[in-house]
Amino acid sequence: MVAAAANVSRVAVSRAFNPHASIKPEKRDRILKVAQELNYTPDMAARSMVTGRSHLVGIIVPDVSGPWESQELDAMTTALQAEGFATLLFRTRDDFSIDETLLTYMKGFNPDSVIAYAENVRPATLARVLDRAVPIYVGYPDEAEPGSEPAPLSDRLDVLQRPGIEQAIALMQGYGARSFAFLAGKTSSLATAARGSIVRRVLAERGLPPPIEIPGDYTYDTAYRATLDQFRIHGPVDAIFAANDVGAFGAIDALRTELGLRVPEDVKVVGFDDIHQAHWKSYNLTTVRLDLAERTQALLRLILGRLRNPTAPSLVETISTRLVVRGTVG
Repeated sequence: MVAAAANVSRVAVSRAFNPHASIKPEKRDRILKVAQELNYTPDMAARSMVTGRSHLVGIIVPDVSGPWESQELDAMTTALQAEGFATLLFRTRDDFSIDETLLTYMKGFNPDSVIAYAENVRPATLARVLDRAVPIYVGYPDEAEPGSEPAPLSDRLDVLQRPGIEQAIALMQGYGARSFAFLAGKTSSLATAARGSIVRRVLAERGLPPPIEIPGDYTYDTAYRATLDQFRIHGPVDAIFAANDVGAFGAIDALRTELGLRVPEDVKVVGFDDIHQAHWKSYNLTTVRLDLAERTQALLRLILGRLRNPTAPSLVETISTRLVVRGTVG
């Protein structure tokens, strides 16, 4: 119908609806205009049967409302839509586990790829319930491990946290900090465990005592209360390294409003993530930056690379972290 009205072939119509297909811009515009006039949209289910691709990407997340999570989802869905993909969003339980019934639903949509932002949903779990989609596992190793081959097959984005954490501790030590606390995230988070391990190791390497462990769960309120408990019951520290920026905000407000301490003069505070709110002047937070644009593009390369070569061995992308210095250290 559209092909006849626009006086083009059916192949040309198909190309016009594919943002990456080669077709002259004026021809694409003419086809899309005719399609709009005829109220035509391509049948994605039929196209999937022909091409074997659904143009859907499943995303598994532990949270959708946190500042970091919402910013990452916004960036990832924007990038995927620009490449012609739609997204299926699935949320884990609070302990980061997932009901496998949900994964069965996901399989029914025949996604081209699945990204597991919830690192506790292991590749073995995803591979057991998915068909052709090779899951992408987002992990936080201390060091990159080139050549390691997960089983079953999965692709991997490794985020190296040590460079940014090392810079943070060096800066705080340079400004006179000698006693440190690690304000943790959720205990079930592998990312938190890795951050805490790196902090302890870097402190030992720099001749400093191990950090006081302050329990947290990535939320502002828990960080606020835990910081008060630490300083009122157990005693003060010179510096707090928080597992995320929101926790750092809670610690800063507890120090300033309840304890009458100055940041950074009395206590130095560093966060992790560099969410948009970190640069707000009321916090002006020094933080370890996990570059969102870089992370998004690395995941996109993994998706497209796997689609180009479905039988390739595990694909690995590696990105690093760096310290963004603002006003909460010196």
